[in-house]
Amino acid sequence: MFKPADLFDLSQTEHAKIFDGCAYSWDALKQIESYLAAILKPELRNQCEGRAYIGDKVYIGEGTVVEDGVMIRGPAIIGRNCQIRHNAYLRENVIIGDGCVVGNSSELKNSLLFNGAQVPHFNYIGDSILGHKAHLGAGVKISNIKLMPGNVTVEMNGAPHDTGLRKFGALLGDGAEVGCNAVLNPGSIIGRGAIIYPNVFWRGILAANLIAKNKSEIEVVTKRPRETA
Repeated sequence: MFKPADLFDLSQTEHAKIFDGCAYSWDALKQIESYLAAILKPELRNQCEGRAYIGDKVYIGEGTVVEDGVMIRGPAIIGRNCQIRHNAYLRENVIIGDGCVVGNSSELKNSLLFNGAQVPHFNYIGDSILGHKAHLGAGVKISNIKLMPGNVTVEMNGAPHDTGLRKFGALLGDGAEVGCNAVLNPGSIIGRGAIIYPNVFWRGILAANLIAKNKSEIEVVTKRPRETA
């Protein structure tokens, strides 16, 4: 569940080398900055619709559309045929694969998106990895730092394992789906094809092809006229 091949099809990114030497998938988060520094060759092959700010240390592939109001600070690599929609904010150390969507008012930092990943509406993705065709519903937030001091831990063999990361959001396996307004707490690991329903506050590990649901009940009552003074 924790190894890169357990969560991700490494053929679905041009940046599989970022996982070299990683015993656990989250170790790749420690290498994004140095990886970009080593391979990034700035070039803009994209189309802009409106006005966008694109920093000096940015590569964008052919067929990608960058819409009005986008800010890409860089360092960043964005693949081919992506949609970077209105008011998206890409901060430092972002790698986006081919055919991805980064939507309106979504913010990314120190993260990797495999090919076909989608974060299309009001999403925050910090210190995270999203697998091939992983998808976040509107308003999903990935929390990347604990309120209490110390590194983020992951439960392993019934005990907390120190990831060595003060900031670590989530790992979403290939095809994972997260519903609208869900929150993923630091160190969340979501298996391939797993689903988290809307409004769930998730913490921990969800194995492949499982579904996490809220148990809250909805009360239906008869509509009555309001009394007036």
